[in-house]
Amino acid sequence: MGEIGRISVYDALGGGAVADTLLWRKCYGGVVLLIGSTFTWFLFERAGYSFLAFITNSLLLLAVILFFWAKSASILNRPLPPIPDLDISEESVLIAADEMRVWINNALATIHEIAVDGNLRILILVAFGLWLISYIGSLFNFCTLIYIGVLLSLSVPFLYDTFQDQVDEKLIVVHKNMNTLLKKADLILENIPMSQKKQKKTE
Repeated sequence: MGEIGRISVYDALGGGAVADTLLWRKCYGGVVLLIGSTFTWFLFERAGYSFLAFITNSLLLLAVILFFWAKSASILNRPLPPIPDLDISEESVLIAADEMRVWINNALATIHEIAVDGNLRILILVAFGLWLISYIGSLFNFCTLIYIGVLLSLSVPFLYDTFQDQVDEKLIVVHKNMNTLLKKADLILENIPMSQKKQKKTE
């Protein structure tokens, strides 16, 4: 596979600190994320610590530390705690809202395909996806799923970036096979009666 059309994993991840962490280009960030997520998972999953108690106790400890830090700083003429100005910019809100709008529009388009157009193929894909999510969710609790997601995010991008040529060759074969199966499925679905509204459109 040539370099033409080759997708840079680093650029696909947005570059910057996130890409450096997920691709282990800066080991410090990856190690901190791995150790922190492992400690959090062990704390909630194995030690039986509740999430709400952990958050409240952590905030309480942070508030006490900051309070005594500020008091001692004024007495000993030391610098105050390095607390940044916590302010969400309008640009970040607009970016987040735009991303949410895309997701919501895609969901509404899918619902329209199922409820109005009677698209059986979309219904089957959605039903299979929801069943798969439900099945995976029945095997693990939410905390474990989050931890698995962190482990995958720290391993899959790195492995793909390392073995991108070999993986792309396999994905091309899988893509061709999937297209063949989807064409066969479309031929089968064409023999299934469409919804009345769909039939009126074709008349």
